[in-house]
Amino acid sequence: MSHVLSEETHRNMLARIPHCTGREVSDWLRTVEDGPALFRFEEKVSWLRHEYDLAYGHAKAIVH
Repeated sequence: MSHVLSEETHRNMLARIPHCTGREVSDWLRTVEDGPALFRFEEKVSWLRHEYDLAYGHAKAIVH
């Protein structure tokens, strides 16, 4: 599966995250950094989705 988002799509996703999740992107980045030691992109995305009930696109944008 491709991990590539266009720059515009990535910016748009990041801009919507605070409204959709109630948390700033910087908080989510800290959460990923402080979370389990996962190495693969998809593992991090999956962890965010299941642990915090994030939409796939939002989790992918955060990890990207």
